[in-house]
Amino acid sequence: MKISRTFRMLLIFGLILMNVGCDQVSKSVARTHIDAKEQIYVIGEYLVLMKTENKGAFLGFLSTLENPILKAILLILLPIAVLFFILRMIIVNTDLDKYMIFGLCCIIGGGIGNLYDRILYSSVTDFMHIDLGGVFKTGIFNMADVSVMLGTGLLIFSFIKRKEFSIS
Repeated sequence: MKISRTFRMLLIFGLILMNVGCDQVSKSVARTHIDAKEQIYVIGEYLVLMKTENKGAFLGFLSTLENPILKAILLILLPIAVLFFILRMIIVNTDLDKYMIFGLCCIIGGGIGNLYDRILYSSVTDFMHIDLGGVFKTGIFNMADVSVMLGTGLLIFSFIKRKEFSIS
């Protein structure tokens, strides 16, 4: 089924804005309602809400980097360039499947959510932690990180799905 270019663009930007919106609303709630050293047990000790400000990238990577210019390049300018590249790819390439489009929109939305925090607050608010005993444990993360991970999963699914059909 072919859709118009205008409708396609509205869907793409709508998905991106929904991701950014969910991320920013959840971070606003965390900033407002979770104190600095507070831990809120949502599902026993398996899902815990605790607020932290991450001055780096994923899991604090680059947070100790001293050079402010290099830090700005790596944590703001480079991600902006990558997000624009991905957005351009979605807009120009009209033969992407729905899983790839949705996945890339999630990645862009999550990236924008965390970039917004870095630019506005000089750090990213993280507030969720999952610990399933020895089976699975995360660092502290936020909804933008969930969007990026969901998007990555959808991209992998899309690649696997394409590979299955090309083999037959």
